Amino acid sequence: MKIVEKIKLPIHKEMELFEEKFKDSMASQVPLLNRITYYIIRRKGKQMRPMFVFLVAKMVSSGKMTERTYRGASVIELIHTATLVHDDVVDDSNRRRGFFSINALWKNKIAVLVGDFLLSKGLLLSIDNDDFDILKLISIAVREMSEGELLQIEKARKLDITEKVYFEIIRQKTATLIAACCGIGAASVDATSEEIEKMRIFGEYIGMAFQMKDDLFDYTDDQIGKPTGIDIKERKMTLPLIYALNVAQKKEKEWIINSVKNHNRDKIRVKEVIEKVKTLGGIEYTTNKMLEYQQKAYDLIKDYPESEYKTSLITMVNYVIDRKI
Repeated sequence: MKIVEKIKLPIHKEMELFEEKFKDSMASQVPLLNRITYYIIRRKGKQMRPMFVFLVAKMVSSGKMTERTYRGASVIELIHTATLVHDDVVDDSNRRRGFFSINALWKNKIAVLVGDFLLSKGLLLSIDNDDFDILKLISIAVREMSEGELLQIEKARKLDITEKVYFEIIRQKTATLIAACCGIGAASVDATSEEIEKMRIFGEYIGMAFQMKDDLFDYTDDQIGKPTGIDIKERKMTLPLIYALNVAQKKEKEWIINSVKNHNRDKIRVKEVIEKVKTLGGIEYTTNKMLEYQQKAYDLIKDYPESEYKTSLITMVNYVIDRKI
C-alpha cells in the first residue's frame, strides 16, 4: 500500500465525501468556468492539505467531525488551487503535476480570472456560513504567502539573505498554509484558542521541514524528485547554500556568489557549486535542521491519546522527511 493511501485510511470515507463537496463548492453559471474547474478536479494532487484538516480535527476531538470541518477543508483547497493557478502564470509554467497548466491551455488572462474566482469562492464559503474564525486563519495565510514570495524575490536580486531571513521566507511561503490547515482542523471542532494555536504551530513546523526537504532535492543525484541545480539556476538562496556561504573562506565565498550570479546557466559550474556546498557541510546542516523541526512537530502532539488519527499524522510527518519527490 502506498504511504499516502495508508495515511488516508482512517479518513477514507470523509475524503470521498469531501471530493463531492469540493466539486460543488466550485460550481458556476459560466460554462467555460465549469469546464476549467472540471479539468482542475480531474488532475488533483495528493490532497495533503484536506487530509491535515480532517486528521487534526479528529485527533483533537476524539474522532468527531462537523460540516465546518468539510467547509474548512474546501476553503483551504480552493485557495491553495487559486495560488497554484496564479503561480503558473507568474512562473510562465506550462505544466503542473504532469498535466498542462491552466495558462497553457486557456492563456494567462483566463488563468488569472479563474484564480480570482477560486479565491472569492473560498472566501464566500466561509462568510456565507459565518465561519469567521476559519476565514481569519486562511486570510492570514494568503497574506503571508504573498509577503514570503515578494521577500524572496527581493533578496534573490542581491543574494544577501541571512539564515534568519531564509526561515522567515519559508515560514511565510510554504509553512503558513499547512499551519492554516491544522489550525482550521482544530477550529472546526470548536477546540480552545490555545489548542488551535498549538495545532497551527504544529502545521508550521511540518511546513518548515517540508521546505527544507525540498531544498535538499536540489543537491541530490537521485533521478526522482526535481532535477538538481534548479534553485541555483533561479538564484534561490536555500539553506544549504546559505550555510556554505557562512562557513566558506573569503575566496570560496566570492567564487560561489559569482557562480550563482553570473554563471547559473552553466551546467558544469552549477555542478561545481553543488559539490562545493556538499564539501562545506551544507547538506548535513540542512538535514539536521529539518530533523529538529520534525522533532518539534512530534513533541506538540505526543500528549494526545493514541488513536488511528494521531498515528496517521505521525506517518504524515515522517512522509514529509522521507518522500522522494
